[in-house]
Amino acid sequence: MTNTWRLREAVKTLNAGGVIGYPTEAVFGVGCDPWDEEALLRLLELKQRPWHKGLILIASDFNQLQDFIQPVEASVLAELNKTWPGPVTWLLPVREEVSMLLTGLHDTIAVRVTAHQQTRALCEAFGGAIVSTSANINGLRPAMNVHQVRWQLPELDYVLPGSLGGAKKPSQIRDARTGEILR
Repeated sequence: MTNTWRLREAVKTLNAGGVIGYPTEAVFGVGCDPWDEEALLRLLELKQRPWHKGLILIASDFNQLQDFIQPVEASVLAELNKTWPGPVTWLLPVREEVSMLLTGLHDTIAVRVTAHQQTRALCEAFGGAIVSTSANINGLRPAMNVHQVRWQLPELDYVLPGSLGGAKKPSQIRDARTGEILR
């Protein structure tokens, strides 16, 4: 678990429109405030990631995702609850006001309630969901430690040190409408 000072620094950076690195279940992630368009553009630029692919949001609980998704049917909620918290990302119908920088060319948004304790604490301290995409330049291997994050993405505003969650591969991605596993 991270110390309180480092967590406060990460939250202060997010609130100031910064882009941070942080550990997740399998790899280090890169994130920002999902409501901050300038931060989203900067994150995409740093990663050299095409905007049309979309991004993932990570949260400490389902309530932090409510402003991004359309209302969820009870049957879908039951499926989500079987996998959350955990390393499963779900594609859910997105609210109209959500930025296309988050959704890309899709009519869904990718969301996950993480089981990674430090990342849960980060979302709780921030007071909401944050962007979660792998800490790497598009096409390169994702960073597995702080040194690798700093090597690939030296322009990040802050990197929250910590341990990975032990997952061997990135989160599974599933379409909530069809149940299809996409990754």
